[in-house]
Amino acid sequence: MSVIENIAAVLRPILDLPPIRRVRRNHGLEHATIHILARSRQNFRAAGRSHPGGFYLYGDLETDEVRHAVAEALRRMRAGEHGLAVHPNCGTNLLATGTLAALAGIVGSAGTRRWQGYVERFPAILLMVIGALVLSQPLGLALQRHITTLGDPGDLVVTGIDCHEVSGPFGGGRMTIHHVHTQQG
Repeated sequence: MSVIENIAAVLRPILDLPPIRRVRRNHGLEHATIHILARSRQNFRAAGRSHPGGFYLYGDLETDEVRHAVAEALRRMRAGEHGLAVHPNCGTNLLATGTLAALAGIVGSAGTRRWQGYVERFPAILLMVIGALVLSQPLGLALQRHITTLGDPGDLVVTGIDCHEVSGPFGGGRMTIHHVHTQQG
């Protein structure tokens, strides 16, 4: 059993609380939907954010293609493709990368009081940060697999999909947002 699996086992009472389990299931369905959409489009770009009542998809997407992708993702997850719940571009991976890189920087510069010390330690700190970056990818995937997503959708049901457009940040035109509503029994 891996360290992350052991941590997940300790956290199981929290991870299985109904609101947290709903977010984890929705997060898994969000990732699975993004996998399906990415396979059907070249240069696919989208982002998502999950919550207990569903998830949002941000990107230039048509509602019918989102509806189809969500239905296919849910069908495939129910058929046992639980790995669709894990995605390499998840924020969990970014958090793992940032945390390990920051810790490597802190450890590498511990005890240094002047800028010359940082310069002298730079090669060692750089190697530590590179090691952190290498370790962060499998760590982020393991965190998703065991803690932040749930590949088994259980009794998750899609109850609706809304679409609206908002002004993009920094005058970047319009942004399409789909809100996928879910419910669990």
